[in-house]
Amino acid sequence: MQPNVPAPLLPALNRYLELLERWNKIHALTALPIEARFEELILDSAALLPFLEPLPPGSRVVDFGTGMGVPAIVLACARPDIEVLALDKSHKKLAFLKQAALELGQNNLIPIAGRAEELPSLKAAMGTAKAVGTAELLISWWERHALPGAPLMLLKGPEWNKETLPPGWTGHAHPYELPTKGQRCVLVLEQTLQKAR
Repeated sequence: MQPNVPAPLLPALNRYLELLERWNKIHALTALPIEARFEELILDSAALLPFLEPLPPGSRVVDFGTGMGVPAIVLACARPDIEVLALDKSHKKLAFLKQAALELGQNNLIPIAGRAEELPSLKAAMGTAKAVGTAELLISWWERHALPGAPLMLLKGPEWNKETLPPGWTGHAHPYELPTKGQRCVLVLEQTLQKAR
């Protein structure tokens, strides 16, 4: 099954891609060719949209290693009633993301500069990440920033099942297809044993 980008989101997300191209010419934010960006950045991120539905208004989502705001920008556009924290250590990429949020009017997209392992707990109801290290590393960050029982959603390729999960965690893969990139999955990680906080 292929992810779906709801039609009402397309004007804002296409504007985001235009801004990315303008900034990329000066600041070299991504090596992805223009023709690959919609699929790789927007359509791939849209695989997470069904998982946002249970979140009540006012919920907080953290996107680890957001880079240019992927998947954070898609999540923020889809759910203006939740807070999307876009976390990265690259000030250059976050400067772009701040400008994109401003120009798109996405007040719920909040870029945060820093390292996940050093920041105080962000107390989030969901975590996301795309192409940011191993599941084990991301879980170590998520344990610091998650509300009790909150899931961590990772956008992964077909090799996801070679990763080792720490004790007390389970992973469930939700596969999908991209037109040219093929098989991907949303790996939903949940804690089976609650640690004392």
